[in-house]
Amino acid sequence: MARTPVLEPLANLAGGIGGALRRQGEREWFGNPLHRLAIASPAAQGLAANPHDLRPVNPARGRQILAGQFELAGAKLLVGPGGDPWDRALPHRRFGIVLHRMGWMGDLLSVGPEAAAQGLRLVLDWRRVFGKWNRFSWGPDVLERRVFNLACAARRLAAGASDAEAQTFTQDLARQARHLTRIAISPDRHVERAVAAGVAGCALAGEPGEALIDYAMDRLKAELPEAVRPDGVHASRSPERGLELLFDLMTLDEALHQRGQAGPDEINRAIDRLTAALRFFTLPDGALPVLQGGEARDPRTVAAAVAHDEAGRGGPSRAAFGGFQRLDGGGLTVLADAAPPAQGRWSVGACAQPLAIEIVCGADRLVTACGWSPDAAGPGALRLIDAASTAHLGELITGGPLQGLAAYGLGPRLTGAPRQVEARRHDSDVAAWLELFHDGWVRRTGLVHERRLYLDKVAGELRGEDSFAPKDAKEEARPNAAPRRYMPFAVRFHLHPDCRASIARDNKSILLRGPSDQGWWLRNDAAEVSLQPSAHFEDGQPHRAQQIVLKGQVRLDKGGRIRWKLSRAEG
Repeated sequence: MARTPVLEPLANLAGGIGGALRRQGEREWFGNPLHRLAIASPAAQGLAANPHDLRPVNPARGRQILAGQFELAGAKLLVGPGGDPWDRALPHRRFGIVLHRMGWMGDLLSVGPEAAAQGLRLVLDWRRVFGKWNRFSWGPDVLERRVFNLACAARRLAAGASDAEAQTFTQDLARQARHLTRIAISPDRHVERAVAAGVAGCALAGEPGEALIDYAMDRLKAELPEAVRPDGVHASRSPERGLELLFDLMTLDEALHQRGQAGPDEINRAIDRLTAALRFFTLPDGALPVLQGGEARDPRTVAAAVAHDEAGRGGPSRAAFGGFQRLDGGGLTVLADAAPPAQGRWSVGACAQPLAIEIVCGADRLVTACGWSPDAAGPGALRLIDAASTAHLGELITGGPLQGLAAYGLGPRLTGAPRQVEARRHDSDVAAWLELFHDGWVRRTGLVHERRLYLDKVAGELRGEDSFAPKDAKEEARPNAAPRRYMPFAVRFHLHPDCRASIARDNKSILLRGPSDQGWWLRNDAAEVSLQPSAHFEDGQPHRAQQIVLKGQVRLDKGGRIRWKLSRAEG
């Protein structure tokens, strides 16, 4: 049952206090020698399976690392050939997270045998500095992915090691995997933690590996049905989260087969469902929509995730359970977020951006569902409504991430977001149209946001209308139903960095061009039209972009609207 707006803050505060106390207790225990002794046994007995991560590797980055140059998370660290990156100041926290996760190990190992020797040296150097326990490097943000990445690299790292080095490496992998099963990781990561432990278990021989596999299988049987919805959409509603989980599950499934073991039916069922959802989300440019905290990702990475699906089944026109709607035709593809954001533990990365849309014209991505306004600084700004290609009222927001003690204990969960988002769809051979609305403004203004999208498949154009109307239509007919107050509103279209935009002489129409140089006109009846700075995030880094802002006024007792149309520019 959903919490009422009054009870939600109290529940978040109580959960935050409990989480904060739990974290403090963990810090005191994990730094204790008794804990280190507890995770040291049973002793590692060598390696078994050779898990294979199907994510594409980047040999160019591997050669850079071999030369002592780490370019991660938009920053650079030069240590020189044979240098040590662990015992020195790092550019920023994000760089440290990526460095300690060791996701770059696959890139390094793709270079050749010499790189494997350097990889082993880097792991052993890490152990020298951080091998006992460290709040950052052994924390949940880092440990889960490092266990997975080291398990996938274990065979190649140990191939050129001495017996003592191989024993040290496998023992450390077992210790880190056991520790992973005992920390209070963010509840939305329980499945990913179980998969990482299972992959490590497949890599480790004997009793240590079997115990980790048993742990992983029990957790996955319990957690996967909730994490992966029946239509394949991840419970967080993030397409990127679904992509990452698909890669992890395929790695685990293959490693189990190498061990001669069959995983629970829930694994294969989740792989099939995630694959179908990924095909639904994949846009004509080969990337994913930028929705609910996820990034577009490299088309090569997206293609690698579905390469196992030889049938190549296309996705449905709508994701009924996931709440996404897709329109295709006339050279246009539109994907709309038409359901409330995830709640509770799944909302750690969720965005309060109802009715956001992504638009691809041909193979050119012109409009992204989520961008960023440089003046919208502060924690969680990317998750607020003005960072999305949708409409918003004045300076009001429809929800945002938790702050303060509640966020410390529960993580940056989303709070105050719309709970009622609805969609009505109509399809024919020549057109498809959506009628969408949400209640994010009702409690403060009495208005609902309605977005209508009409895709003309014959003419190859998209017509839209964003309106704000009183929730109860009868209120409009009553005299003095509400004061004659006006509020500004805006409709935003965040553009992809590859999209060039210019305003025509009429100061209304905007000409858009993507990499193919095909032009598209965005015409509208807004009172004011402007181009403003924005940013598009790829690989966690911002890239300069623009956003179109259409402004108008809404009367609280009657509402207001802006109509717009996207059509091909001739010539």
